[in-house]
Amino acid sequence: MQEDVHQIGEVAERTGLSLRTIRYYEEMRLVVPSGRTTGGFRLYTEHDIDRLELVKRLKILDLSLESTTDMLAARDLLAAGAGGDGGEAEGAIEILAAYADGAEERLEKLADRLEAAREAARQLKAEVRRHRRGAAGVVSRR
Repeated sequence: MQEDVHQIGEVAERTGLSLRTIRYYEEMRLVVPSGRTTGGFRLYTEHDIDRLELVKRLKILDLSLESTTDMLAARDLLAAGAGGDGGEAEGAIEILAAYADGAEERLEKLADRLEAAREAARQLKAEVRRHRRGAAGVVSRR
């Protein structure tokens, strides 16, 4: 049974990434389409789309493209069943662990920033309510 494949336009729509970004990620070797049509159109599998989604999520955590490339290489090594004496696999696991720890740290910083933004929004809403009450009092005194 052949796996479903999708052209770049559909992939862009599904992932919320622009065609330009997807092509750039291919150029950077982050996500390479699994095939092409006879006309040369890129074809992406569900695995390719999942990988694009991962890259997108890592970008939210401010992971550089270079770091993303390193992390994906370690992930690919493990997915390919890195064998040998286990040292190669252990190294890849340690790389993934380091990136996971870094992601947790970035997530905590983002949560702090989100809470600060929520507090700013609460303050602004309180100010709007205060001014509306004041404006209503001025109108009713006339």
